[in-house]
Amino acid sequence: MNVDNVTGTAPRDTQALLGAEIRRRRRELGLTLVRLAEQAKISHPFLSQLERGLARPSMMTLARIAEALGTTQVELMLASDTRDREPEGTAERRVIRSHEGVQLPRGIARRGREEGSTRLLVHGRADFYPQEFVEVHTEFGPYFTHDEDEWVYVVAGAIMVDLGDHGNARLAEGDSLYYTGGTPHRWHVVDGPRARLIVVKAAAREPDSRGWDR
Repeated sequence: MNVDNVTGTAPRDTQALLGAEIRRRRRELGLTLVRLAEQAKISHPFLSQLERGLARPSMMTLARIAEALGTTQVELMLASDTRDREPEGTAERRVIRSHEGVQLPRGIARRGREEGSTRLLVHGRADFYPQEFVEVHTEFGPYFTHDEDEWVYVVAGAIMVDLGDHGNARLAEGDSLYYTGGTPHRWHVVDGPRARLIVVKAAAREPDSRGWDR
């Protein structure tokens, strides 16, 4: 299966809305540009460009920004969805076309190498968030850890998954893996230049009126 061509929301529109949402949340928390940049381990000038819609972060960078803002990558991506909305409840409102979906690079392209991509496959709030990953990294990066459960399915290619103390697992085409929230995880491509994945992440739990998780 060809995994070279993956499209999504127009980058400039996405960048502008994503930057505006980061700025809104930063100001809501009373953080300066410099302070947020320090917490997210990025440069102050880059964050300034990002908030003005002049730069686009990788998913790894967005993860650090989201953590510093007390939110998630998906929450920030939802705010950058530019799709023209159909009336609520219609069938078309629920469809994500192949050219739609907020898309961001997986990492930073260097020396002409591919950067991969992540595309959100749902519009608006949901009980879970499916994403399409085109993964090209051939070495492990840092671990990701979040409170929400997650499920990974390999559409094409193969990956090696590292779940920290839970060990490693190789996933080939047609294989899937589920892990609970709080499990450190990371993966890289094996036996080929890229892999295409469907990653489904549970929505963040919201406290009820008593302050308990629902």
